[in-house]
Order: sequence, then C-alpha cells, then structure tokens
Amino acid sequence: MNRPQSIAPLEWQARCELAALYRMLAHFRMTDLIDTHISLRVPGPEHHFLINRYGVLFDHMRASDLVKIDHEGKIVDPHYHGHEVNEAGFVIHSAIHMARADMNCVIHTHTAAGMGVSAQEQGLLPITQHALKFYGKLAYHTYEGVALCLDERERLVKDLGSHRAMILRNHGLLAGGRNVAEAFHEIHFLERACQAQIQALAGGSRLIFPSEEVCRLTASQFTDDEEGLRLIELAWTAALRLIEHQREDYTS
Repeated sequence: MNRPQSIAPLEWQARCELAALYRMLAHFRMTDLIDTHISLRVPGPEHHFLINRYGVLFDHMRASDLVKIDHEGKIVDPHYHGHEVNEAGFVIHSAIHMARADMNCVIHTHTAAGMGVSAQEQGLLPITQHALKFYGKLAYHTYEGVALCLDERERLVKDLGSHRAMILRNHGLLAGGRNVAEAFHEIHFLERACQAQIQALAGGSRLIFPSEEVCRLTASQFTDDEEGLRLIELAWTAALRLIEHQREDYTS
C-alpha cells in the first residue's frame, strides 16, 4: 500500500516496522488472543507512540491498524478516533516511554512459559546461556492486579531501573530496545530462557548451575557495541524472511 498523504514518511516506516514485529510475535507464538501489546515511539518531538488497535489479532496486524496516542492515552490522529486502545496496555507502555528515552520499542507478552516463570519465587534461573544474557540485568515488578491505575506507572519505572527486560510477577514478560530489532532480540532471548527453565524443572532432575564467575562472564559477552548491534540487526533481517509472504498485507 502506498503511504497515505496524511502520514509522514518516518511515521509510515515506523508503522510498517511495528506491524512486522506484531506478525513476528505471532509467528513465534507469543500472543494471547487480542491482549498484550507492542508499542513504538513515533519519530519527532511530540513524544507520541504507536500501539495496536484493540481487537485485532497479532497475525492480522497492519500498518494502518496501529493507533497513535500521547502519554495521556489520547488518540492524536483524527482518522483513528473511535478506535479502541487497551487501557492496561496504555498504562504499562506509557510508563516506559515517558521515563526511558532509550527504549523506543516496548514489548509485553503473556506466554505460558513467561507467566510460569513469573509465578516462580526464584524468578529466572541462571541455568542456560539464554538466561545468562540477563544475569544481573533483569528487573522484577510485583503484581498489583490488572494495570489500570496510573499511579502504578511510577512503580513500574522504578522497578525497571536501567534494565531493558523485566518479569512482571504473576503476569508475564516485558522487554524493549532502541529499535524494533533490539526489542525483538530481548524478548526472543527472554522467552526462550523461560521456556527452557520450565522444561528443565519439569524433568525432575537436579539442575546444574554455572559458577558466579562464568555467569558474570557470559552476561558481559552479550554486548551493546557495534558488533553486537550488527548481529542483532542481522538476526532481525533474517527473521523478516519468515513473514516475507505477508509483507504486502502488513504494510497496508
């Protein structure tokens, strides 16, 4: 689909990237019917961000389905007035976008493995290489009920601190990054770490834990330097090929 004249080129590019990310999470089965959300900051000084129109499945998401809202949850594009935005999604995502200029893209999921680990007292265990990526870099937020109260935003942000990933206790996972590729990288590793933990605990055998020294070393090997960012972009580009046949639809 050609870009609508009412939407600036940079915003339309962001819409297409975010729609692709929604489809990607559907491909990897990180969805929960019409619930959970991904948001992306719109380039520009207005501090607006895009989020899904409530009621659209992730694997049906299109660039034109995304709704632009401000930090108060108000729809700022008149073409989308009347569309519904999930209130809990707004509370969680607006909290992060207001506080963290370095997290332009935020992903929240309710996967079985993520919810399972969120309910385990010990949290994410350092038992796999995927989990060690988050060693000393993972936040936790205590469950307060469905996230409908604006005052929870302050506690969400405080608990997240400087991290890019957080386990929402008794709820699910949250991860983000400077762009779509980095956010996808974070949630992919966190989700796979949770899946591995659930399966390892289900096996009933005694677990092997790497030493503290190895845990710290491995965490340091997941870098944000130029090479690390190049590999993250490389992985995202490769993953996009999985949904290439959907491109014409999700960019509409």
